[in-house]
Amino acid sequence: MERRIPMTSEWSLAALFADFHEKIQSELATARKLGHPTDKGDASEQVWIDVLTHYLPRRYEARKGFVVDSRGVFSQQIDVIIHDRQYSPFVFTFKGTDVVPAESVYAVFEAKQELTADYIRYAGEKAASVRRLHRTSLSAETIDGPSRAKPLHHILAGILTLSAGWKPPLGDTLAGHLRRDLDEESLDIGCIADAGWFTKRADSFELNTVDKAATRFLFELIAQLQAIGTAPMLDIRAYASMI
Repeated sequence: MERRIPMTSEWSLAALFADFHEKIQSELATARKLGHPTDKGDASEQVWIDVLTHYLPRRYEARKGFVVDSRGVFSQQIDVIIHDRQYSPFVFTFKGTDVVPAESVYAVFEAKQELTADYIRYAGEKAASVRRLHRTSLSAETIDGPSRAKPLHHILAGILTLSAGWKPPLGDTLAGHLRRDLDEESLDIGCIADAGWFTKRADSFELNTVDKAATRFLFELIAQLQAIGTAPMLDIRAYASMI
């Protein structure tokens, strides 16, 4: 007869989620205590990159850098790029800075200590610099013959912060600033780690004031990444033409 090992009463999914969120918020709070503004920003970016790299499924990778297209056009510098890890054939590194091909990008984020109207606008401008890039998509050979080239997906964009510069953090003020970002500059999702998270639903924004905001945000982000599916097969010859 199979012997069942009883689980301790200390184990629970809620406890695991609470511990996960506390680790993220503690690291972000530590980054905020750094004295120099540049150090604060770099630490905040790295905390989010580390968290996303560790907790996202292995098909995704997070890094800071630039995005480039096959025509040689570059985006602005992006604090957090979430890109394909499985099918992307290359990531350039030049003098310590990473450059990611546009086709492999799933999402881009601005990472700041505090959420402000200026940072929301700035995040939108950076997102637009990525979304405007040219992306290729090729068909793939399968056992049944060539497949249809994957339609280009919407690149998610957002902002990641520890706190907000107004009260309540997620209310009419935030909603008003988010509605100013349209089309290529629109933000889809974001996290205020000590207050809540938001996401775009059709033409409005869902604002969620919750505990364990970083954990809830991460789960929503994974769901939105799942909805995108795989990255398109980029035309490597198009990039080679720039050599």
